Amino acid sequence: MNEQQRARRPGGRSARVGAEVHQAVTDLISERGYGNFTVGEVAARAGVADSSIYRRWGSLETLLTDVALTRLNAQSPMPDTGSLAGDLRTYAAQVAREITGPDGLAVVRLAVALSSNGQQGLQAGADLRAERTRQLQSMLDRAHDRGEHAPDAFDVLDHILAPMYIRVLFGMELTPDYVDGLVDRML
Repeated sequence: MNEQQRARRPGGRSARVGAEVHQAVTDLISERGYGNFTVGEVAARAGVADSSIYRRWGSLETLLTDVALTRLNAQSPMPDTGSLAGDLRTYAAQVAREITGPDGLAVVRLAVALSSNGQQGLQAGADLRAERTRQLQSMLDRAHDRGEHAPDAFDVLDHILAPMYIRVLFGMELTPDYVDGLVDRML
């Protein structure tokens, strides 16, 4: 493979390094909590130089924001089951699996910690809400186009996602029946 082919290859070393750094952050959050590690510790865990992290992200806060936004936004594709009820049930179940999975609690805690940490944290929270709202709105617009009565995206955030996040943060069980009940009450 020549250099030009390598430069155009999707993923590659840069994507691998990014994934390793993100996993290192997630692991450190799980082990130590927010604010209890340095860029040097992230770099050592990921097997990269500190300078690589600073060059790519600029600061630990920017890296943490990127991890939270990437993990919480990329893992929940918007389902298209043909009905709003089916879409909401599928989406809620996906989110429930993510936030109760191996890295879920760490990422949720990171998002909460970032959102209360100065201007950059406020911006990270706003970015996360904007992306979740945009994703939800695409699903709700499809329902509307099918002639279904669709709630507001913020209602879905308030009545389906927020209760799930709160339960996970406080160590409460998140069962499929509970998640389906949230959707039923929303509809």
